[in-house]
Amino acid sequence: MRSAVIERKTAETDIRLSLCLDGTGKAEIQTGIGFLDHMLTLFAAHGRFDLAVSCRGDTYVDGHHTTEDIGIALGAAFARALGDKRGIRRYGHILLPMDEALALCAVDVSGRSCLRWQFQLPSPRVGDFDTELAEEFFTAFARAANITLHLRQLDGTNTHHILEAAFKGFGRAMAQAVSMDPSNAGAVPSTKGVL
Repeated sequence: MRSAVIERKTAETDIRLSLCLDGTGKAEIQTGIGFLDHMLTLFAAHGRFDLAVSCRGDTYVDGHHTTEDIGIALGAAFARALGDKRGIRRYGHILLPMDEALALCAVDVSGRSCLRWQFQLPSPRVGDFDTELAEEFFTAFARAANITLHLRQLDGTNTHHILEAAFKGFGRAMAQAVSMDPSNAGAVPSTKGVL
């Protein structure tokens, strides 16, 4: 089983996160931010990852530290669970509709961190979630996992739907990228021999 447990404690957050890449989509999420819980649950379900996250954060300040630090912890868990990346497909992509919203997500488990985020979110908040923090989450994930991640809004007028399309698409693209490629014979999927 490709899995990892990450414990991350700072003056701002205390996080325990467990991840299994070869799971069933089971999620137990308690971040202290309802909308973030919802998005991470969708990510796990659509990626078929088993994910447990518990976080005590300084949400009395705002949700920034919690959201960013969970992105760091989740990215680190993916990096640890993947190890040397032998046998994975490496790339994943999807166009994902959510009602009127449409998001593109493309992933390269490249060993090079890069995020391209192109979203125009109509509302600054969804529930208790500051919507500009979505970009902070994905930036933190891409850096900690050392992946290239492109997320782009192609359509949408409802902020909840737009972000839901992004997180669902992210789950499905990551699942594709980290899946094992039977034609690869366990090699690292790079002409360099290393990722």
